[in-house]
Amino acid sequence: MEDSAVSVLKRAVELDEASRYQESLVCYQEGVALLLKVLRATKDEKKKNHYKDKISGYIDRAEYIKKYLEKEKEDGKYHKQIKIEENMKGFCYEKLFQEYLDNTVTEVWVEDPYIRQVHQGSKKNQQMKILEEIEQSLKGFGVALDVLFSPSIHDREIRFNNGWVIKIGRGLDYFKKPEGSFCLGYCDFDLRPCHETTVDIFHIKHTKKM
Repeated sequence: MEDSAVSVLKRAVELDEASRYQESLVCYQEGVALLLKVLRATKDEKKKNHYKDKISGYIDRAEYIKKYLEKEKEDGKYHKQIKIEENMKGFCYEKLFQEYLDNTVTEVWVEDPYIRQVHQGSKKNQQMKILEEIEQSLKGFGVALDVLFSPSIHDREIRFNNGWVIKIGRGLDYFKKPEGSFCLGYCDFDLRPCHETTVDIFHIKHTKKM
C-alpha cells in the first residue's frame, strides 16, 4: 500500500507541476487516503512522524489547489479537459454534469447535429415521435422540452443557464453499444465502455474575455 501511495502522490506532483490542477487534486486526495491507511498500520514512531509530516504537506497543497480552482470557477477562468480513452468506463452523464448542475440551473440547451443512428431516432418522423414521447414524460416532472431543427449547425455542446458550457467531441453519444440486454452497463452507463473522445468544460465568462 505504501508503494501505491507513493506512486499516486508522485503522479499528483507531476500533474501539479504541469498545471493540470484538477487532475492533481484528485491524485493528492487519493494518495493521502492511501498514506493514512499506511500510517494507521505503522507501529514505528519515527515512521509515523515521517508519514504525518508528508500527509500534512500534501493536504496543505491539496487545499490550496482546491481554493484556487474554486476562485477560477468564480472568475469564469476555469477550464477542465477530460480525455476519455477507448473502452474506458466510469464516465456516466451524472459524473460529467453533476458538478455544474447547481440549484440556479433552470434551462439546459443541447446542440447535436448528427442524430442519425437508429438508437438516436434516425428518420425525422421517428425522431419526432420519440421527442414527443420524451416531452410528455418530462411534463410530469414539471420540465418543458423545446425542439428546434437547424440546417447549418455543426458544433456539439451542452449549455446551462448558470454559464457552464460542456463540449464533447462525440456529443452525448459517446457510449458503446452493450453486448446484450443483461450485460453490466445496459442500464448503468457508468459501467458501459466508451468511445474515445475529449470533454472540455468552461464558463461563458471566459469566452467573453477572449
